[in-house]
Amino acid sequence: MTRVAVVTGAAGGLGQALCAGLVAQGWRVWALDLPSAALDGLAAAQVTPLPLDLTDDAAVRHAARAITDVTPGIDLVIHAAGITHIRAFADSTVDSHRRVMAINHFGPVALTLHLLAAVRQARGIHLAISSVAGFAPLHHRSAYAASKHALEGFFKSLRSEEAAHGVACLIASPSFVATNTGAGQAQADGTARPGAAADGFDAMTPAAAARIILHGIDRRQAFIPVGRVAWASHMLVRFWPALYERLMRRRIAGNRRNA
Repeated sequence: MTRVAVVTGAAGGLGQALCAGLVAQGWRVWALDLPSAALDGLAAAQVTPLPLDLTDDAAVRHAARAITDVTPGIDLVIHAAGITHIRAFADSTVDSHRRVMAINHFGPVALTLHLLAAVRQARGIHLAISSVAGFAPLHHRSAYAASKHALEGFFKSLRSEEAAHGVACLIASPSFVATNTGAGQAQADGTARPGAAADGFDAMTPAAAARIILHGIDRRQAFIPVGRVAWASHMLVRFWPALYERLMRRRIAGNRRNA
């Protein structure tokens, strides 16, 4: 039987790599993202593009219904959509924090709710693409870190509820996937496309990150650190949090000065 996956942020670099990896494994994929030529270009025998604004709850509900009308059981939902926010908190606005939370946290929450029964039917998997900022502080990323901490708290808590239904809730935490290098400075409110930060380090290609994530999915690995810095950061935050913070500030502040 063909397994079915739903991937948000599918038109982005990591999303496209995840879709390609799933197709190579024989999955059928529903590819969700904002309307674009990149999303349309994903259309193939095993991939169905579906335009969606995750901040529109009515649209999320409609998209979930459209998917489950065709495939009532969903084996995997990958929440890869998101934005970053690069700004000192003193220079930020509450509205910019709300925007980041709307996309990075409330969008996945809404989609999970509307696909909950379908994933339970398949005894499937919810996979959240988080970040090192989901379990650790990150310089000039207060809104982004807050959204990823919320995302992780949600799925870690949901994990215990869904276990009784045979459903797994996994979290993948990349350090820096270079999907939009050179594409862009932050917008006026500090938001930016993921993978565009000038102060990122330990950059991975989307294909390399996708391979690690898909391997973790195959193993139903609850926590999937993606990259050497993600592994090291997780260990430092767990055992030597003050050392992590000193190293993080030194590295990111140094990168910003040299940018």
